[in-house]
Amino acid sequence: MATVDTAATDTCPPLTRSCSTIPPVPRPPSASVPEQPHSATTTLIGSVQRAMRLLECVAAHEHGAPAKQLARETGLALPTAYHLLRTLVHEGYLRREKGLFFLGEAAERLGGSGATQKRRSTVADLLAQWRDAIGAPVYYAVYRGGEIEMLCVSDTPGNPAAEEWADFRETGHAHAIGQCLLAQLDDEARRDHLDRYPVRSLTPYTVDDDRTLLRRLERLRRLGPVTERQEYALGVVCAAIPITLGATAAAMAISLPAHQSDRLLPAVQQLQAEIGRLTGSMGLSISI
Repeated sequence: MATVDTAATDTCPPLTRSCSTIPPVPRPPSASVPEQPHSATTTLIGSVQRAMRLLECVAAHEHGAPAKQLARETGLALPTAYHLLRTLVHEGYLRREKGLFFLGEAAERLGGSGATQKRRSTVADLLAQWRDAIGAPVYYAVYRGGEIEMLCVSDTPGNPAAEEWADFRETGHAHAIGQCLLAQLDDEARRDHLDRYPVRSLTPYTVDDDRTLLRRLERLRRLGPVTERQEYALGVVCAAIPITLGATAAAMAISLPAHQSDRLLPAVQQLQAEIGRLTGSMGLSISI
C-alpha cells in the first residue's frame, strides 16, 4: 500500500499567512493549557477492554453462561456487564438463549477468518518445504465456482515461478494445472468451462481445438501426473498432480525451464511422494 506524504499533499497555506495583516491577540496566562505527558495507557478504551473480557469468558463456556456468572468471572459490576452484554448481542457478537449467553455469528466469523489464515500459513509452509526439497517452484490450485483459482505459489529467485503472461483462469487448456483440474470435472462442467474460456493457441505447442483437448482429458489417468511442455509459455515445462478431496478438484504442480525437462518426471514424482505423506495436512487447504 502506498504511503501518503501528508506534507506533500497539504497544499493549503497556513491560516496565519492569509491573516498576516491582523496582529495576534495575546492569550492571558490563565488560558494556557499545560501539555499532558503522553502515555500508552491514555489511548486504551476501558469499555472495549471489558467487552473483550466478556467475549473471552463466553467463549470459555461451551454451554453458555448467565450474566451474573460472567460478571463475577470477569470482575465487572453487574450493571456494567448487563450493558456490555446487551450491546454485544445487538451487534451479533453474542446471542442470548433462555438467559444464557453464547458466541454469536459475528464472533464465529472472526474465528473462521483466523482459522482460514492459519490454514493458508500451513499450506504456504508446506509448499516452501517441497520447493526447497525438489528445487523447483510449487503451485497449488483448486477448481471452485466454475473457475481455476491459484491459491498459493512458492518460488525463489533462483527457481522463479512461470510468469502469468496470460490469465491462468482463462487458459486452463494450455497449462498442466488447468488440464489436471479439468480432467477431474464431469463432462458437463468441463464443456461449460470451455464454452466460457474457448481453446486458443498460446504457443506453437498448444492444443488448438476442443475435440483434441477433450480426448486428451479423457485419456489422462485420474491419479497420475499431467505434463505439458511449452504449451502455456515457451521455455517452460510443467507437471501437475490431481488431488480430489470431496467434491473439490485440486492440483499441485511444479514448473522447470525447458532445458531441464529431463528433471520434470522425477521432480513431480518426488512431489507426489511428499503429498502422499502429508495428505491429512493437505485436507486443511481445501477451504482456503
